Amino acid sequence: MPLPIILGVAAAIAAAGGVGSGIHGAVKIKDANDTMDLAKSIQQRAVNSYNRASKDTGNRMDSLAKRELNILKTFDDFSDAIEKIQNRPEFVGYRKSDVELPKYSAEELKKVAVGAETVLGAAGGAAVGTLGGVAAGGATTVAVMALGTASTGTAISALSGAAATNATLAALGGGALAAGGGGMALGTAVLGGATLGVGLLVGGIIFNATGSKLSDKADEAYYQAKRTEEETNKIIAYLSKLDETATHYDITLANVENRYRPLLHFLEDSVNEEHKTDWSMYSEEEQLKIQNLCLLVGLLFRMCKVNLVIQTNDKNGINKVNEPEVNKAISDAKNIMDHLDAA
Repeated sequence: MPLPIILGVAAAIAAAGGVGSGIHGAVKIKDANDTMDLAKSIQQRAVNSYNRASKDTGNRMDSLAKRELNILKTFDDFSDAIEKIQNRPEFVGYRKSDVELPKYSAEELKKVAVGAETVLGAAGGAAVGTLGGVAAGGATTVAVMALGTASTGTAISALSGAAATNATLAALGGGALAAGGGGMALGTAVLGGATLGVGLLVGGIIFNATGSKLSDKADEAYYQAKRTEEETNKIIAYLSKLDETATHYDITLANVENRYRPLLHFLEDSVNEEHKTDWSMYSEEEQLKIQNLCLLVGLLFRMCKVNLVIQTNDKNGINKVNEPEVNKAISDAKNIMDHLDAA
């Protein structure tokens, strides 16, 4: 074969090889781009799902906490009214089968009522999920925590307005900064559930779901996205369970509250409007109403102590929903309500 032809064939083969390499390279680039696009899609879908679940659960927990705190606020009114009735019987704790409500004191009720009102004031206009920490850790517990002493030495319950709010936040934060405490900033974090539960729904497990950037390498980015999806699914399952549990508890609490408030109004009207301040001034039916009211106060007091979340000790773990205690409280409430209906 003449040399020019040989050279021509060689050039053609070389050109064909170059085209082949180019095509292969283009395919690899397309595959990498497709993998990266898929990774981004998986990551974004996971983040969106987490955000929706977090917002929904936050709203539900906020609603439950507000109900609890507003109920606790009324205990001051109840305590004031019941204490004005002379010669009334001693209302001891309730016990029937496996349901037991301990005896409570007027002083204890007042303390919780003032604390609840203080927390509600401090949380005004807060972001979604802020009050949820109250329900997660037990509204009664948080209300008692709020009844500290301001850095000036003045009891927080004696303050009002912005002064009470600021002093409460500082107290929840372990005291004023000048006194070595965490100050208002830490108090705000505590109120948001940073130590009580809902603010720490998970530990470090959401590191990818919080918007971390994907790797520039397609395969590594895909691995990161799949890991985010896997961990986020665990979180969403937890949030779903918490949302469901909080919903059931809120419904039960609302049912008890619906029985409680009319009786509270009856007591307040009887004492403050009709001036019936001696037990003998009440008919048997009216006395039964007041006895039932005292029973419901004990039930609500205990229900508001229940913490919906058990915080994990694993910084990379997920908290647990306190289903056993919540379910027991729901069952006890039903038994007591049935007892009232049968009375």
